[in-house]
Amino acid sequence: MCRNIKTLFNFEPPATDAEIRASAEQFVRKISGSTKPSAANQAVFDKAIEDVTATVSELLATLVTQAPPRDRDVEAAKARARAAVRFGGGQSA
Repeated sequence: MCRNIKTLFNFEPPATDAEIRASAEQFVRKISGSTKPSAANQAVFDKAIEDVTATVSELLATLVTQAPPRDRDVEAAKARARAAVRFGGGQSA
C-alpha cells in the first residue's frame, strides 16, 4: 500500500500538488489500514488527507539544501535499474 510514496523534495521540476496529495493519500491509507474507508469514516479520512497534504506542502516549501536538484528522469532510470536487478529484468525467454 505504501510503496508508491516517493521522495518529493529537491527535484527539478518541483513536486506538483497532485503528487503531494497522492503521497498524502497513500500515507493515510497505510496508517488507517484501509484503502477505501466506510461511509462512516469517509469525512475523517478526507480531512486527514487534506491535513497531511497541507503539512507536506509546507514542509517541502521550507526545507533547504545545498545539494543540486535531482533530475526526475535520472532517478527513474536508477529505480528501473534497481528493479531489474531485484526482479530479474522482467523479460521472459
